[in-house]
Amino acid sequence: MTSTVFQLRDSADPATLVGRGKLDEIRAEATARNAPLIIFDRNLSPVQQRNIENATACRVIDRTQLILDIFARHARSREGQLQVELAQLDYLMPRLTGRGTEMSRLGGKSGAGGGGGAGGGTGRIGVRGPGEKKLETDRRRIRERVRKIQSQIEEVRKQRGLRREARQVVPLGTIALVGYTNAGKSTLFNALSRADVLVSPKMFATLDPTVRAIRLPSNRRVLVSDTVGFIRDLPKGLLTAFRATLEEVQEAALILHVSDVSNPHHTELDAEVDKILLELGVQDRARLCVFNKMDLLGPEERDTLSAAPKGSAGPMLVSARMGQGLDELLRGIDDALPVDPVVRLSLRLPLAEGRTLALVHALGRVLRSAVEDSHMSLEAEVPESVARRLRLAQFADRGTYRSSVT
Repeated sequence: MTSTVFQLRDSADPATLVGRGKLDEIRAEATARNAPLIIFDRNLSPVQQRNIENATACRVIDRTQLILDIFARHARSREGQLQVELAQLDYLMPRLTGRGTEMSRLGGKSGAGGGGGAGGGTGRIGVRGPGEKKLETDRRRIRERVRKIQSQIEEVRKQRGLRREARQVVPLGTIALVGYTNAGKSTLFNALSRADVLVSPKMFATLDPTVRAIRLPSNRRVLVSDTVGFIRDLPKGLLTAFRATLEEVQEAALILHVSDVSNPHHTELDAEVDKILLELGVQDRARLCVFNKMDLLGPEERDTLSAAPKGSAGPMLVSARMGQGLDELLRGIDDALPVDPVVRLSLRLPLAEGRTLALVHALGRVLRSAVEDSHMSLEAEVPESVARRLRLAQFADRGTYRSSVT
């Protein structure tokens, strides 16, 4: 970026957003710096975008198009790529209409001039020129592509729904990480799950949902989901472009709101996150606030935050990058998640029930085990919901299905 221009106005100019004098200043600045592109940090109507391009002789994009371009660079999954392309086509269609008006006029003028245009050189009213014909062809192709993408997205969603149902066969609590972009969610996700998710200072480096299992101090296993970073004034239509990650938020039993406490504006950014959570209808979901990047604070700021009283919702002070405060955070997650009572069972499982045996080991705590002929005898503690879902009572010794932790 070579230059930035600001303007404060009581109301936007319907033709060019900014005033005539400011538009002249933008044109002069772009010419002086030989800038090939002008970016407006506001959404432009198709007419405004076209008028500004005509006045400046530069390509112009607005906030929505910039975000869509960033989305397109970072979408890795099939659904993410399809959602971004669909959003791009939705954005393009009205702009194609606006630019098509000029193409239609060009086509009509070509015919009226007697130069052998598609109108037969007559210039008759109602005869479509080549610009209008191309516009209609482009519109039809876009509509066909939109229908195809929507069908593909629906198929991908069905597949994701099946995967979610498969996860629900063994009920695990789900935690969703949310926060403003660059708050450090992916770094925290990696630290908690020992995963290897892309960590980048770029906006929207995470567009697709990533889910990993972690074990809490109480020995409970839960699923943690990393999600896309939120951003101020994100057009509502773009929320669909990362619906896959937002579905994980809506399914979560606990939301971890990660905030970059080293950012002097983190309070305002946190308010933006609250606003989006309200739009998603999850404002009343159990939530734990995590103040990340404590290592970037000065000693006095850190001491002040550390001494502040902590409520049931936090904030927890951590440095995901340095691994500081993670044990306390895991205990906080344990306390914040709904309690799933643990039952102690004496089980006699046929060796053919290898999957059930593996899940007992993975989701519970095996206290002792021994192989007896074609069976495995073991004593184990597992969450009550897991015991019900796996129907462990049928393998339990009579009278041993009892709660050990409440």
